[in-house]
Amino acid sequence: MPGPESLASPRFADLVPMLRAAGCVFAEDEAQLLLSEASSPAELFEWVERRVAGAPLECIVGWAEFCGLRIAVDPGVFVPRRRTELLVSEAAALMLEHIAPASSSAAVVDLCCGSGAVGVALASRVSLRELHSADIDSIAVECARRNVATVGGHVHRSDLYSALPARLKQRVQLIVVNAPYVPTRVLPTMPPEARIHEPPLSLDGGADGLNLHRRIIREAPEWLDPNGYLVIETSERQAAGTASLVAAAGLAPRIVHSEELDGTIVVGGPRGQ
Repeated sequence: MPGPESLASPRFADLVPMLRAAGCVFAEDEAQLLLSEASSPAELFEWVERRVAGAPLECIVGWAEFCGLRIAVDPGVFVPRRRTELLVSEAAALMLEHIAPASSSAAVVDLCCGSGAVGVALASRVSLRELHSADIDSIAVECARRNVATVGGHVHRSDLYSALPARLKQRVQLIVVNAPYVPTRVLPTMPPEARIHEPPLSLDGGADGLNLHRRIIREAPEWLDPNGYLVIETSERQAAGTASLVAAAGLAPRIVHSEELDGTIVVGGPRGQ
């Protein structure tokens, strides 16, 4: 099969088999996107070569579709997954049903924000008084700043809560989190798009995948309003462990799973609600 550099003029019919041979499950969709986004045949050739080598499609074209939005994604930044749309939809529902009725707008913290996708998607659905997104990785922070600026939020380079404004303590209505939760031993089995091209610190959750969850959940009550909520993504297998950490922190846990999105989250809310 010819490589992309040997094609005189790139065509959909040429690209699909090359992408499929490289293991791209949605080769037709990817070929169409690459053709529509590339500004020249030379750029298209370069993009196809990178994709065949395993680079994430989103980092090649520079954006990812998430909750119907275009989120800028730079190389080396965690690519938002469709499963995380469950986190956004549940957080938006909590805002509309429990938080917004008691407050004209809300302060929200998005931890381990990566590209900032979760906070931006949430702000596109409900009114937020303040959005504070935080990540420890400098590359992710720069990417998130471009995205979060579109909704008027703030981005902090922060080890979890450490760089957040102290005035937010006991005043945050909602904490949303997509922290790393992949057990260290599982990392070598992940697809090359993640294993090679995304930073390990955005994936590695420690021996049982819950190292970051422990820290985040333990410190959450220090920042949450007494009637506030924590919503954290996990896996179906680890959900019980995440929920037990939420309960130990004094919050009422609830597990939510979506078969359609293959996503699982744990909600921690006020006791008695």
